[in-house]
Amino acid sequence: MSTKPSPHLSPLPLSFPFTEIPKTGAHQQVANEVYWCRHQLPFALDHINTWLLQDHDKWVIVDTGVSDERSQDGWKRILDDGLGGSEISKIIVTHYHPDHIGNADWLSNRTNTSVWMSPTEFLTAHAVFEGAATHTTRAVGKLFQAHGLPDEEIGNVAAKGDHYKELVRSLPTSFLRITNGEKLDICGRPWQAIVGSGHSPEHLALFCEKEHVLISGDMLLPKISTNVAVWPHSDKSNPLKEFLTSIDLFQDLPVDTLVLPSHGLPFVGMHSRIQELKMHHEERLNTLLSICDEPRNAFQVLPTLFERTLDAYQTFFAMGEAIAHLNFLWWEGELTRQESDRGNGVIHFIKN
Repeated sequence: MSTKPSPHLSPLPLSFPFTEIPKTGAHQQVANEVYWCRHQLPFALDHINTWLLQDHDKWVIVDTGVSDERSQDGWKRILDDGLGGSEISKIIVTHYHPDHIGNADWLSNRTNTSVWMSPTEFLTAHAVFEGAATHTTRAVGKLFQAHGLPDEEIGNVAAKGDHYKELVRSLPTSFLRITNGEKLDICGRPWQAIVGSGHSPEHLALFCEKEHVLISGDMLLPKISTNVAVWPHSDKSNPLKEFLTSIDLFQDLPVDTLVLPSHGLPFVGMHSRIQELKMHHEERLNTLLSICDEPRNAFQVLPTLFERTLDAYQTFFAMGEAIAHLNFLWWEGELTRQESDRGNGVIHFIKN
């Protein structure tokens, strides 16, 4: 008879069983043969968590940090001192963002190990790195201009997202594909791939049923809301709907699952956190509806969604998020999208 708790039991409140943060270049055990590492980041979100999974006499790395000297020095200490030069069997990347894939190529070359990830994330990383037409600063500027960002702010704001090559430096030129539902055998325990979207196109999370451990990447964070934004290559998309649908994939996991997020502390209480995130976005959507009796563009709703002064870097992400929320309401039939009827070519939304 299974002793696994029913996933349908009452949600647990958020709790944080590990409050001591591992130092750079060290690893700290958080579950059976699962270890936590932390690397500093050179921006406001100042850290990323990465994970080590023991695989018999080898190790699996999950996520890699940005490609800078500080992070690579930390990895050298982990690999050479902490792991005693043990072999790495896999490098798994949850998604293409630079704090996750940044050191993947460097680690792959250093350890002679293959990179494993979902195919869309691999291809998107290369599109951004190579400056494909759909992923350029110019394309971002054009999108934001179409949604009301003043002309004098476009260049500065759009440029804030143009740091991919600085943070990644190089990318792996080949990879091994991980697909949704696939189970990776790591040290005799299956880790199931749970693929979601909204934050990125084919984001990978990993769940170990035997240990009740979920490596959630950026899809489920304990304190901050994951960035969910519209970008030029899919300007009429509905990433917020995708994100909310994706986090529902975690609803059937056991209530006592230990969640290992990319940012913040490991936590228990996943189902409570999912409900918090849903309520957060529902409140934002209702607030938007309340001000759209008159036509509004994305730039005009920023003060409603973000009750603080935004610098250019914050505006870059805020514009994408505002468009995502407006697109959600448009797809739901709550708003009408007006593309050019005001004479200035700026897209506006108005309540139906």
